[in-house]
Amino acid sequence: MTDFELAQINVARFVRAKDDPANRDFMEALDHVNAMAEAAPGFVWRLIGEGNNSTDIEAVPGDDRLIVNMSLWRDIEALGNFVYRQSDHLAIMRRRREWFEKIEVPAALWWVPAGHRPSVAEAMAKLAHLKANGSTPDAFTFHQSFAAPRNIASD
Repeated sequence: MTDFELAQINVARFVRAKDDPANRDFMEALDHVNAMAEAAPGFVWRLIGEGNNSTDIEAVPGDDRLIVNMSLWRDIEALGNFVYRQSDHLAIMRRRREWFEKIEVPAALWWVPAGHRPSVAEAMAKLAHLKANGSTPDAFTFHQSFAAPRNIASD
């Protein structure tokens, strides 16, 4: 067992209201894509709101078009395999410009102690850190990632 897991947050802001018919394909794909994530090797946990997804969770007070997605993975390779190689996820990602505005820093990765479930506030702070400082061991991207902290052996 490792002492750390990889946390990820990604945010997106709909061009139109969440319930606009233009967003139907995205919203209808969520259950399936989330099930694919949960079945993927290395998946640990994902944020779930009142439904089977997290689109109802308010990440920024008053911004009802912003949605947040958070999950934990065994390591960067496991998350990368899902994000960049899972065909159903890729199909949705290819269409993201139909539904979402461009966001300067839409995602952040960071290491958390195994078993820790980050809050939305904690994750949003990681996005802000990444935007302000670029990739650091505290918050990074796939393009400039950092290894998990070394496991500390007990005496």
